[in-house]
Amino acid sequence: MWGFLLCHLVALAEPGLNPKKTYEYKYEGMVNIGRGMPNLAESGVRLMCKVKIIGVSAQTFLLRVSNLNFEEFNGIPGKNTFDASPKLTKRIAAGLRKPFMFEYAKGRVGDIRTSAEISDTIVNIVRGILGFFQVTVKTTQRVYELEEFGIHGLCQSTYANVEDANSQELSVTQIVDINNCKKKAAIYRGMALAVDNKLSKERGDSVISTVRYVYTVKPTVDGGLIKKAHALERQHFSPFNVKGGNSKLQLVLLSVTDTVVTPAVGPMISRGNLVYKFVKVLAQIPILMKKLDDPVPKIADMIKRLAQANIYQTDSATSEDVVVLFQLLRVTSLENHEVLWKQLSGNDEHRRWLLDTIVEVADARVLKFLKNRFKAGDVSANEAGQTLLIAFNHLAAETDLMEMAKVIVLVGGVTYKVCWYCIVHMPLLDLVIDGLKRNSELDMVLALKAIGNAGHPSSIKTIRRFLPGVSAAPVTLPPRVLSAAVQSLRHLAVRDPHSVQDITVSLFVQRHLPTEIRMLACMILFETKPPLALVSTVTAFLLEEADMHVASFSYSLIGSIAKSSTPDNHFLSTACNVAVKILAPKFGRVSYHYSKAMHLDWFNDDFLIGTATEIFMLKNAASYIPTEIVTKGKFHFIGKILQLVELGFRADGIKELFRQNIQVFNGHLSYSDFKAIFKVLQDWQTLPEDKPLLSAYTQIFGQEFFFADLNKDLIRSYNIMSLSIHFGPSAGKESPVWKMIENLQKGMSWHWTKPFLMFETRYIQATSLGLPLEISKYYNTVTTITVNAKAAISPPLTNRLGQLLTSDVSLVTDGFAGFSKDQFVFHGINTDIFQCGAELKSKTVVAMPWEFSMKMNVKKNTFEIDLPPCKKETKLFSVKFDVYAVSRNIEEPSLAKMTPMMPDSIEANEDIEPPKQRSLTSGQKVCAEANIYGAAFCIESEATRSHYIDEYPLYYFLGYTNFAYTIQPVQSNKSVDKIHIEMNASPTKYPVSVRHLLDTLRSDGSIRTFAPSCTSPQAWNVNPEPLFTIKALAMSGNTKPEGYEAAAYYTPAAQTDNAQLIVSQVGEEANWKLCTDANVDKVRQEQLKMHLRWGAECQSYEMSMKTATTHLPGSKPTLKAKIHWKTVSGYMTEVGKSIEKYIPGMAFLLGFYQKHDTNSKHEVSASVVAATAGSIAMKIKLPDVGNTLSY
Repeated sequence: MWGFLLCHLVALAEPGLNPKKTYEYKYEGMVNIGRGMPNLAESGVRLMCKVKIIGVSAQTFLLRVSNLNFEEFNGIPGKNTFDASPKLTKRIAAGLRKPFMFEYAKGRVGDIRTSAEISDTIVNIVRGILGFFQVTVKTTQRVYELEEFGIHGLCQSTYANVEDANSQELSVTQIVDINNCKKKAAIYRGMALAVDNKLSKERGDSVISTVRYVYTVKPTVDGGLIKKAHALERQHFSPFNVKGGNSKLQLVLLSVTDTVVTPAVGPMISRGNLVYKFVKVLAQIPILMKKLDDPVPKIADMIKRLAQANIYQTDSATSEDVVVLFQLLRVTSLENHEVLWKQLSGNDEHRRWLLDTIVEVADARVLKFLKNRFKAGDVSANEAGQTLLIAFNHLAAETDLMEMAKVIVLVGGVTYKVCWYCIVHMPLLDLVIDGLKRNSELDMVLALKAIGNAGHPSSIKTIRRFLPGVSAAPVTLPPRVLSAAVQSLRHLAVRDPHSVQDITVSLFVQRHLPTEIRMLACMILFETKPPLALVSTVTAFLLEEADMHVASFSYSLIGSIAKSSTPDNHFLSTACNVAVKILAPKFGRVSYHYSKAMHLDWFNDDFLIGTATEIFMLKNAASYIPTEIVTKGKFHFIGKILQLVELGFRADGIKELFRQNIQVFNGHLSYSDFKAIFKVLQDWQTLPEDKPLLSAYTQIFGQEFFFADLNKDLIRSYNIMSLSIHFGPSAGKESPVWKMIENLQKGMSWHWTKPFLMFETRYIQATSLGLPLEISKYYNTVTTITVNAKAAISPPLTNRLGQLLTSDVSLVTDGFAGFSKDQFVFHGINTDIFQCGAELKSKTVVAMPWEFSMKMNVKKNTFEIDLPPCKKETKLFSVKFDVYAVSRNIEEPSLAKMTPMMPDSIEANEDIEPPKQRSLTSGQKVCAEANIYGAAFCIESEATRSHYIDEYPLYYFLGYTNFAYTIQPVQSNKSVDKIHIEMNASPTKYPVSVRHLLDTLRSDGSIRTFAPSCTSPQAWNVNPEPLFTIKALAMSGNTKPEGYEAAAYYTPAAQTDNAQLIVSQVGEEANWKLCTDANVDKVRQEQLKMHLRWGAECQSYEMSMKTATTHLPGSKPTLKAKIHWKTVSGYMTEVGKSIEKYIPGMAFLLGFYQKHDTNSKHEVSASVVAATAGSIAMKIKLPDVGNTLSY
C-alpha cells in the first residue's frame, strides 16, 4: 500500500530536471503570416535545432543549441515549400552556439544568463525554447486556472489534465489568454494623442491572441519529465475585423544521459527572466530591411539624391526612400547630426531636407540638436518654427523628455502623451496660480490652455479655483478666462469623467453665469458620456430654462447626439433619444437665430472606422455676433478616437464695438449692413488696451499649438486698418507689392519641397517562439511646389499701382504642384535580422504641372491664355495598392521577396475547393477625346479581387488595384501649335459665328420658339451687347483656327428677364451650335422657363423645361416641374432607356407607389406639395412607361 502511494505521488509531482543528467530535445518552431485561405500567398519562417540541457546544480542548468537550421517561406501553401537560408542560419547559429544558464525549479524558469555580446533577439529565441518548461501541474484538480508569468507576461492560464492509466503519463493542456494579461509583454508606439474607447474596442479589437500548449509528462523520481510538447499560437489581427496568422512549436525528448563533465562557461550577465524583453531602440522599421552600419555617408548621399530627384516636381518613384532616410537617421548619434549639419547646411535644398527629416528621430537627440541650432543662431525663424512644431508633435512618449519640453503649451502635450496617470510636478500649475494672483488675463489664459493640453488629473483642483460656484472662494474673472478654464477640462472629461461631470453640472445650473460659460459647460459635460440619470437631470432643468440661447444650444446638442452611430455614443445616444422626446414639444421649433450645436457622424461596423464633425456657435441676447465659434473633427479607427483638427474663434472685442456703435443694421446682410459694419470697425481705437478684437486657436490631435490675439498693439504695429495705403491703387514705390512686381519683371523662381511622416503607429507583442509580432502603419508624403514666372507691363509703372488697371500685362510661367503619398500596413515578424509578414503598399500621386503665357487688360476686360499642345501623357491623379507576402533578411537584403498575396493567375487546386470564393479581374480605360485640341482626358482602372463571403470585408482589398486620371496626346485634325483661350467681358463686336447664327435665326420662321425676348423687330435690328464671350481655339500656322466659342446675353424687359447662351463650333465646315434661352416672369416671379436647342445651326434637337411654384390662399405650397422634348440624340435616348429600367425598383425602395396612367410620350413632369409641416407629397409622371409614381 505504501509503495502504491509513493508511485502515485511521483507521477503527479511538479515538472523537474535532474541536475546530474543531460537532456537532449528536438525543437522546431514555425510561424506563418497569412489569411489561411487557399490560393493566397503567405510568408513564414521555420527554426529547427537540437537543445541540450545540462545540470549544473540543484536549480541551475545550462542550455546549448546545435544543428540549427533556419528556413524561410514565401508563396502559396501546397505549391511552395520552405527554402533554406544558409547565411542567416550561420548568423543565428553563431549567437545560439554560446551557452545559456538558467534557473529552474518546480516548473518555473528563473533568471537567464549569458555573455554580454549576445543580442536581445537571440536571447528572446532562447526564451521561446525555455517557455516549454514553464508549466504548473496540480495534483488535486483536473481543471484549474492560474495567473502566472510566461514569455507573454503575467497572463491568465487555464489547465486541463488527463492521465493515461496504461502508461501512467499525464497529458496537460494549457490555454493562455494573451489578451487578459496584467503585465503584457507588448508595447505601443505612435498615436499617443489618440483616445482609447472601450465601447469602440468591443465592436472589434485589433489583435486577439491565444496560445495552447499540450504536454506529455512522464513521472520520474526527479519529478515530471516533459517528454513531448507542442504549442499553437493564433494571432487575429483586424484592420477590418478578420483573422491573421499563427505560430507552431514542437519539443520532443530525444534522450536522457548522465552528465559526465559540466562544460566550462565564460563570464555571464543576467538577461532577465522568461518574460519577453524588447529592444530599447526600435530602429528597425518593419517595411524595409537595410544594413545600418556607417549611416552618415548614406544619409548625406540619400538627401542629395532625393533633393535632386524632387528639384522641380515630385518624383513618386523615390518617395518611398524617405522612409529609409528616417530609419538611418534614427540610428545616428547627436555627434552624427552635427556632422551632417556641417556638410549639408550650405545648400538650401539639402538643408531643408535635413531639417524636415531629422524631426523623425523623435527622442531627446532631436531636441538637443535643435537646441544647438538655436544657440548658434544658424536657422531662420521660419525654419525653427516648422521644425520645432513637428518635432514636439512626433516625440516618443518617454518620461525623460519632460524636462526638455518646458515650453508652456508644448510641455502640456508631452505630459499628456507620457505620464497622465503618474504624480508629477507641473510648473504650469504654479504659472496659472501666479497669473491669478497678478490678475493677468493673458497669463491665465495661456497657462489654462497648457493645462488643458496636459490633461493631468492633478490639475483639477487648480482649475476649480477659476470657476464660480465651484471654487471655495468667490470668483470674479472675465468671460474669456472662464471660457479657457472650462475648456481646459476637455481631456479630463475622458480621464476623470465623474469629477468633470460634478464641475460642469454645477456651472450649468447657475443661471447668473454668462450664457456662453453655461453652454461650454454643457458641451464638456456631454463629452464625459453622462449616464441616463444625469441626462435626465439636465433635461428636467432645461424644461424650466428661461435663457433661450442655453436652451437652444443644449437641445440641438442633445438632438444631434441622439442620431449618433459611433460606438462611443452608443449608450449616450439612447439617453439623448429619451431627452429629445421630452424636450421637443417646447424647443423643437426654436429659431436658428439662437445658439446652436451640431454633431454629425458615421461609423462602419465592417471596416471599424468612422468620422465625426462638431460645430458649436455660442451667442447671447446682447448681440447678433457669436461670442465663440468652435468646429471639431474626429476619426474613429479600431477602438481609438483621434481628434484631428479643432478651430475656435472668440470675438469679445468685436461684440463690444458693435454693441456701442452700430447703427442702421437690420441683420439681413444687405449693402447697408456691410457699410454699417465697416464704419464700426474703423472705430477700433475705442477698445480697451487689454481687450482683443478677435482671438483664434487651433488644435491638432487634441493639442492646442496655436493661439493668437488680434489686439490694438498688433493693429498698430502692422497698420492693419490702413492696408489700402500699401496695397491700394494709390500705393507707390514704398509698397511691398511694388517690390514684388519688380522682381516678377526680372523673372522669379520659387521651389518648396516638404517630406512629412504624417503618422507612424507600431504595436509589438511577444510570441511563443520568442519573436516579436508587429502591426505597423506608416503614412508618408512628399509635397513639391515649383513656380517660375516672368512678367512684362506696357506701359511700365511709373509712380502708383493703379496704373496696372490700364496697362497691358503679360505673364509667362511654368511650374508644378503635387504630392506623392505612400501608405504601408505591416503585420508579421520584425527583428533586426529578418522580417516576414503581410504588407499593404499604397501610393497616391497628384500632379498638376503647368506652362502657359497670359495677357490681360483690366480696363478693356480682356484675358488671353496660350497653352502649349499636349505632347506626352501626364498622370494628374493616380492610386495604386496591393497586398504582399514579404520575406527579408539582413544577410541578403537585395534578395527580398514580395509576392502578391493574390497572384496574377490562380491555378485551381483540384484537391482544394476554395470555400465561398469569387475571383474577379477587371480593367478598363475610358477616354474623352478632343481631337480639335489634340488631347484626351482618360480614366483607367484595373482591379483583381477575391471575395470570401464569410471573411468580408478585408478580402475586398486583397489584390492589385490601380486607378488613374490622365491627360494624353491624340491624333488631331491638324497639327496644333498652341491652344488659345480668350475671355472678353465687353467685346466691341459680335464673334463671326454668333453674328452668322443670329442672321440665320432671323430668316427662320420658327424663331419665335427659340427666343421670346427676341421676337421684337427692334431687338433683332439692334444687336445686344453680350455679357461676355469665351473662345477656346486650336491654332495651327496660317490655317483657320478650330475650336469653340460661347457668348452670353442678358436682355431685361418690362415683364420678363431673358438670358441666352450660344455655344458655336469654329472651323471651316463647322455648323454645330448649342442655343439656350431662359426667362423669368417678373409679374409671376414663381415661374421659370428654359428652351434648349442644339445640332446643326441649333435645328437638330430641341428640349424645353418649365418650373413654377404656387401658394394661393387656402391651398398648400406646391412646386411643379416639367421637361418636354421633341427630338433628342440617340445617345440621350439610350441613356434614358437605361435609367428607365431602374426606376420601378428604386421607386419601390424609396417608398413610392405606382399606378398605370396615360402620360405624354415626350414629357416628364413632377409636383411636390407641402402636405404637413414635416412631410411632403410627391407625384412623378413618366413617359412610355405609363406609370405615375406617388409618395
